Amino acid sequence: MSAPSIGLSLPAQVKQAREALLSTLREIDPQAAKWVSAQRDARGRKPSVVVVGETNRGKSSLVNALLATPGLSPVDADVATATYLAFDHAEQWQAQACYPGQLAPVPIPLDQLVRWVAASHELPEGQIPPRYVEVTGPVPLLERMSIVDTPGVGGLDSMHGELAMEAAANATALLFVVDASSPFTSSELQFLRNMGERVETVLFALTKTDQFRGWRQVLEADQELLAEHAPRFAGAVFHPVSARMFEMASKAPNEQAAGMLRERSGVIGLQAAVQELVVGRSVMLGEANTLRALASALAEQTSKFQAERRALSAGEAEAESLRERRDQLAAERRSSTRGWQLKLRGEVQRTRVEIGHEASRQMRDAQAHFRQQIDAAKREQLAELPQQVDIALQTVSRRVSAQLAERLNRVTNVALSELFSAEELDVIRAQFARGDGPPVVLRPPDKRPPTAEDKLLVFMGISGGVGAGKIAALPLAGVAILNPVVLPATIVIGLGAGWWMARTRKHAADKQHMKQWLVESIADARSTLDQLVAEQLIEAEQQLSLALDDALARRIEAIEAELKEVDKTIKMDAQERAKKLTVVVKRLKDVSDGRDRAEAFLAKIRTVRDQG
Repeated sequence: MSAPSIGLSLPAQVKQAREALLSTLREIDPQAAKWVSAQRDARGRKPSVVVVGETNRGKSSLVNALLATPGLSPVDADVATATYLAFDHAEQWQAQACYPGQLAPVPIPLDQLVRWVAASHELPEGQIPPRYVEVTGPVPLLERMSIVDTPGVGGLDSMHGELAMEAAANATALLFVVDASSPFTSSELQFLRNMGERVETVLFALTKTDQFRGWRQVLEADQELLAEHAPRFAGAVFHPVSARMFEMASKAPNEQAAGMLRERSGVIGLQAAVQELVVGRSVMLGEANTLRALASALAEQTSKFQAERRALSAGEAEAESLRERRDQLAAERRSSTRGWQLKLRGEVQRTRVEIGHEASRQMRDAQAHFRQQIDAAKREQLAELPQQVDIALQTVSRRVSAQLAERLNRVTNVALSELFSAEELDVIRAQFARGDGPPVVLRPPDKRPPTAEDKLLVFMGISGGVGAGKIAALPLAGVAILNPVVLPATIVIGLGAGWWMARTRKHAADKQHMKQWLVESIADARSTLDQLVAEQLIEAEQQLSLALDDALARRIEAIEAELKEVDKTIKMDAQERAKKLTVVVKRLKDVSDGRDRAEAFLAKIRTVRDQG
């Protein structure tokens, strides 16, 4: 019995429950407990903060101040719309242009960073626009979190807003930057309304407070506008800051003056607030991962003790039931028709049709949108449209990728439900979660060198969010069984496509030529996207078929082991059987109650997260 938790904070209650449940599991299955402990020791990725805001709001200057490194993120209003700057920790400064899943990263001298991320500068000769640029260095703050500076060109009411929203949805927290020159714009409020259901944690920074004496009135107006137009963020705390004042501290005549400037800049307070909120939330997310692992392990034990109780209670009847189930699963493996495999294939084909229809619809919508933009654009605005097209292609591809992942998860769940009972799935879930199952790995596309005319590159990367691009092999549990589930495949198209073509083909200034270019670009992107989706589905079907066959084999082996235990119980005398049954029933209650307790705390954490 655990100590009472009345009066304890949720983190303290979670910690108490985790230790009690781990102790229970350790008594029953030391190996499973060791696995859960290992999961906890390696818990979670480093928390990330995504910085978002309109152009000219002082976003990059604020990032430089937070990192205490003036001039690091290029302060340029004309930053390339499809390029993120991802900052992380390292012992030495270095930067690299990243092309997830396709090309090796390209090292970048720090003094050349602006050439890679600003549309007003030319890329080095022979290079193509990166998906993102990663900058690492010995910044203490980056030891505890990564920071992503999103691009600002195009405004939050453009395709850039969708790109920024997707980046924010993958972050631990969002830092929304506005300035003291005027209250929220309609596009900023619309962005926040759209984002309300997708982002859990948001901080607000009001920049340039040293340049506008009326910043307090602007702050009050911002708070009123949030309450009226984006009530999800009503009452949010704003942090008034001056990046310029923080930078001036480095030129102060003495340390006392420098310290005063840093304190008055508000940046120190914002750094502390970000760390307290983000790192604390990261700890709770880590605890949630541990509880999820515990729930999985305890569910497996529940299924095992249920089987043992039946064996002790039913004896020969249980043995007969197990033999029938074993023979049934063995027949499924031997069958030339394999109903489950046909079901899997049918679901994959249905996925292909559904994804194809959805991709076509989104491409048509994008084309119609940009035709209208071209008609309404002035000559100088036409030059910006290819960048917006590029963002649109990337946005569509990310949506299609997410839908493909969701559909394949459902396909796998359907196939699993055809093969196994809920009780059997509890055992299989735990087996695959511990890495006992075969990995499902979707291969990256074949690499091909870029040519002079073929710069409309289509990349497919396997990533876990902004700043990641390493191919990862996940077990079947990562695809279909554990919750939450994410298929490790991201299809990314565009990647500077419009940007390159507009610069090399020289016909983008004319509206008619721009429309023709638009049609060709979207048709090209659609064709390649269809090809990539088809390849992924073929690969997924093969890998999942092998994994499910392996799951069948493992279940048959487990039934054989259960039959041996049943044979032992049949040979016991009544007194010995009754004594063992008492122990099994008690253990079954312990693990079943433990699983329910873990699930209850997971629900509490989700509730707090959704309200945060």
